[in-house]
Amino acid sequence: MKKICVLGLGFIGLPTACMLASKGKKVIGVDIERKKVELINKGECYIKEARMEKLLKNVINSKNLIAKTKVEKADVFIICTPTPLDKKTKKCNLNYVKPAVKMILNVLEKGNLVILESTVPIGTTENIAKFLEKKTGLKAGKDFFIAYCPERAIPGNLLYEIQNNDRIIGGINKDSAEMTKKLYETFVNGNIYLTDSKTAEMTKLVENIFRDVNIALANELAKICDEVKLNVWDVIELANKHPRVNLHKPGPGVGGHCLPFDAWFLAEKTKQANIITLARKINDSMAEYIVNKIRKIVRKGKISILGVAYKGNVNDTRESPGKKIIKLLKEKGYEVSVYDPIVSNFEYKLNNLKDAVKNSSCIIIVADHEIFKAIDPKEIGKLMKEKIIFDTKNCIDLEKWRKEGFRTILLGASY
Repeated sequence: MKKICVLGLGFIGLPTACMLASKGKKVIGVDIERKKVELINKGECYIKEARMEKLLKNVINSKNLIAKTKVEKADVFIICTPTPLDKKTKKCNLNYVKPAVKMILNVLEKGNLVILESTVPIGTTENIAKFLEKKTGLKAGKDFFIAYCPERAIPGNLLYEIQNNDRIIGGINKDSAEMTKKLYETFVNGNIYLTDSKTAEMTKLVENIFRDVNIALANELAKICDEVKLNVWDVIELANKHPRVNLHKPGPGVGGHCLPFDAWFLAEKTKQANIITLARKINDSMAEYIVNKIRKIVRKGKISILGVAYKGNVNDTRESPGKKIIKLLKEKGYEVSVYDPIVSNFEYKLNNLKDAVKNSSCIIIVADHEIFKAIDPKEIGKLMKEKIIFDTKNCIDLEKWRKEGFRTILLGASY
């Protein structure tokens, strides 16, 4: 397995390609976006991650990684393409995975290994195997091999987690799983567990659904604590002192590529996902809940949104709660200004901090970037029309803001 072809050079595909190349493998990275391919071949990293820029430059300079827009023959094909949610049908959109599989179809040879890393519904790996068998005449598990090895890394710490987290490999047969394990052992320091492809697909969905359901519980508790005039952050902190309790934190919603989708990927295969889909609806309701609270306090005017990444200290805005909050505020007639010092590309205009808060009636903190803790409320207050701040992430020292005359609101404790 000397030559590897990685299809999809996004948040998972590019770091995986770089990691394999750093271990001496000859890697072809494939992406349909020509601009992205050109940047990679120049050693320019568009993913803001610790050590990524240096690693990319090293593997490009060593010629172990080259990016292209077309697939070529290789020993191993790793599919890392997106799998978004079709928001109308609430089903997984495989319109990125399918073209990747068709690309492989044209170059697949006996002895090749195909690995799927993208998050998918149960049975997808087997369906890909059947499709390749039908089109090539080769027998899956005998002439070529195929396995599911879901990514388990989080933006902000991608390289470390890709290398050190435990991995699950689900082969369509034992040989497929063992071959995949042999490859991943070249760069994974964590334990590697072998199973079948359907179990691995289900496990990946369950890992993310667990977190989504846990966050939904925290968000529902936040709403209850708002109603009964308690502080949900104190309640959760004390409850977590119990050795068997691990409540997550509430917030303005759930973003990123996986958590907002994976419940629906499972629900499309069963009618039993009742708690799972209810949790999704609770988390999706948080943006509207926050906007409704603002409408009771600020009737009209300008609202400043701080943080539109889907989580703190990353530049990833996929399914960001900030997008939903901005859209809802605009629909209600508010002027909205956005500040995020980490995000560089966003569908709404990004401002500097002073312009974002100038003549504003309220600040809403939506992402808990560490840099927000250093904002001087005294200087900010001088620029605002009304001094109101709503912290949806328990991110800043609200007492410091109160001393400067701000009305402070904390999600789950706004009494």
